[in-house]
Amino acid sequence: MNLSEIDLNNIDVNDIKKIGMAPMPVKAVLIVIACIAVAAAGYFLDTTKQLDNLKKIENEELTLRQTFSEKHAKAVNLDAYKQQLEEMRTSFGALLRQLPNSTEIETLLTDISQTGISSGLEIEYFKPEGLSPKEFYAEYPIKLKVTGHYHEFAAFVSGVAALPRIVTLQDITIEPAGKDSGIKLVMDITAVTYQYLDESAVTENVVSAKKKKAGSGKKKKSSGKKKG
Repeated sequence: MNLSEIDLNNIDVNDIKKIGMAPMPVKAVLIVIACIAVAAAGYFLDTTKQLDNLKKIENEELTLRQTFSEKHAKAVNLDAYKQQLEEMRTSFGALLRQLPNSTEIETLLTDISQTGISSGLEIEYFKPEGLSPKEFYAEYPIKLKVTGHYHEFAAFVSGVAALPRIVTLQDITIEPAGKDSGIKLVMDITAVTYQYLDESAVTENVVSAKKKKAGSGKKKKSSGKKKG
């Protein structure tokens, strides 16, 4: 019996009988085809879903392993982290001690002025701008305009850097002092020192900032109502 003789669209009992009476090689081929069809159907209907789930679980395992490794490393180095934290606190405390309090600002202003004079500079104006509160500290800028030579400017900068308090120099501009001034120069500079704010001052700044924000919001709403 040849497989070409079977019409799959019009299979009847006699055809099935013919298949049953077919030679063993033909039966073997039919069995193999049936097994392949069942295996393919099982693969696409069930196995692919299981493979997707397996891949998802493997990815989750990698993530968990990485998280475990990170936490294990932190746990192993916990003592070292504690020591670093203590060192940071000590360093932060030392820096805070370099910030002048309200009573030391005047002394610091005098020190900056004396540094300019001792460097050989002519101070044309020295204008403290007052405190400008930030988060946990306040800036205290001082506008200066001085006349002198390059080496005197350098001596002034070095002298300010040597002060026991933190002072930064910003917005530096240097220009010739004038046509008849020779090699003299004019330097405009802003010296900024910083003041540490205690908890009450920080709370006060936060409250005032919220009030300002609320006030600006009310103004925007009222202006919107007028437009309508």
